[in-house]
Amino acid sequence: MTGAVTPLRPRRACPECGRPSDRATYPFCSPRCKSVDLNRWLSGAYVIPGVEDEVPDKEDEA
Repeated sequence: MTGAVTPLRPRRACPECGRPSDRATYPFCSPRCKSVDLNRWLSGAYVIPGVEDEVPDKEDEA
């Protein structure tokens, strides 16, 4: 039996800059890239697509 360790998840590149990710800030490479991504979510730069609910007309209810 060999002493090789198989990682539980494959190594990925940082989604912000493309450098190798760091264990402490996974999936990002640094706290800076992590903060940049959070700022984009909070400022509305990232949007999850979805269907808006339609408000039924009063004529349709009768």
